[in-house]
Amino acid sequence: MFFRWLKRYMPRSLYGRAALILILPVVLLQLVVSFGLVTRHFEGVTEQMSRAVAREVQLFIDAVAVKESVPEALPTVLNTLDMAVTYPTDLSYDDTRVWYDFSAFIISREFRASLPQVTAVQLAQDGKVFLHLDLPDGPAILDFDRDRVSASNSHQLFVNMVFFGAVLTFVAYLYLRNQLRPIKRLAVAAEAFGRGRSVAYSPGGAIEVRAAGSAFLDMRARIERQMEQRTLLLSGVSHDLRTPLTRFKLGLSLLDDVDREPLERDVEEMQRMLDAFLSFARGVYEDETEGVDPVLLTTEIVEDFKRSGADVALVSTEGSGEVELRPATVRRAVENLIGNAVRYANCAQVSVQITERYLRIRVEDDGPGISPAQREEALKPFARLEPGRNQNKGIGVGLGLSIAADVARAHGGILRLGESETLGGLRADLVLGM
Repeated sequence: MFFRWLKRYMPRSLYGRAALILILPVVLLQLVVSFGLVTRHFEGVTEQMSRAVAREVQLFIDAVAVKESVPEALPTVLNTLDMAVTYPTDLSYDDTRVWYDFSAFIISREFRASLPQVTAVQLAQDGKVFLHLDLPDGPAILDFDRDRVSASNSHQLFVNMVFFGAVLTFVAYLYLRNQLRPIKRLAVAAEAFGRGRSVAYSPGGAIEVRAAGSAFLDMRARIERQMEQRTLLLSGVSHDLRTPLTRFKLGLSLLDDVDREPLERDVEEMQRMLDAFLSFARGVYEDETEGVDPVLLTTEIVEDFKRSGADVALVSTEGSGEVELRPATVRRAVENLIGNAVRYANCAQVSVQITERYLRIRVEDDGPGISPAQREEALKPFARLEPGRNQNKGIGVGLGLSIAADVARAHGGILRLGESETLGGLRADLVLGM
């Protein structure tokens, strides 16, 4: 519960999470080792070197004190200690350093503790140390090399840690990518099958991944067999029923008009029901995916309904370009949605929206709509809704919305039902994944 807020900042992909699991311990280990080494080893080394130089500076101070009696002492000390001295008119009382020089605090502290004459320790100039000394004879500035008070090779450890840490992380990432690649291939195959495509896939990788891949292949084979059996069953039944229907039509043609017309309407209704059964049996896998312009496809469907006398209009389009989809099945889904709209309402409006992530085809009408409690039921096959949208408003078997929902799921999307804000009736959104 406490770390739930971290989820929004964590990577979502398997590669990202695996890389985080791999890199985070390496970085934390380097930080811990670096902190321990700096605080214990380099701090101690800097303290010892600073104390040693402070004793050398004390020799310079002693030589200045006796320069009157021993004039050669001061030049000898400066020569031996490899230091230079200047005599300014005034002294500085402010320590200086560059922002990344953390050892400067230790150096300044040690010099001030060992030499009361020190007024400032200036380390801003790279490679040099300037000590401002308040001596009895006047102010003096002593300068010497920075390497004498701090270790010069401290950066080598950090360079080695960063370099070898990066190399080992890269090598581990290569191995990790090879282990994750079979999982990604399995995810691609499962996603493609969910969209109605069967891509070539063979299990690989670790034992657990191979087991999951084999289970997926078995599941895909069973589902494909079940779909084939369902299609053959419904197609066979529908085909067998066409023969007696044809005989009925021939027999009815011999009857009088008064007795024939009601019976012919019943036969035509049965014919339409059989056609709906066949359409449902064919499912959404009868055509291959291809690049299609959704706006052009929707425009053609709307024009077909207009020619049949329906009040349908394409009111808006957003976005452009081709989308990979099954044109025949998507056409059937959109025709079902518009057909339901014009059956139960006076007019229908269609809009198309294309984004980088999804395609949405919206159909709205001014009919009675579907109550929120019945929308889930309306998506089931052979569903009958009372009293607004029922078979008295038109002849149907309750498969239109079910087929459209199957088409949406086959394209990685969903069919959403709601209330139209513009017309007040039903709003059906056919959302297809890109």
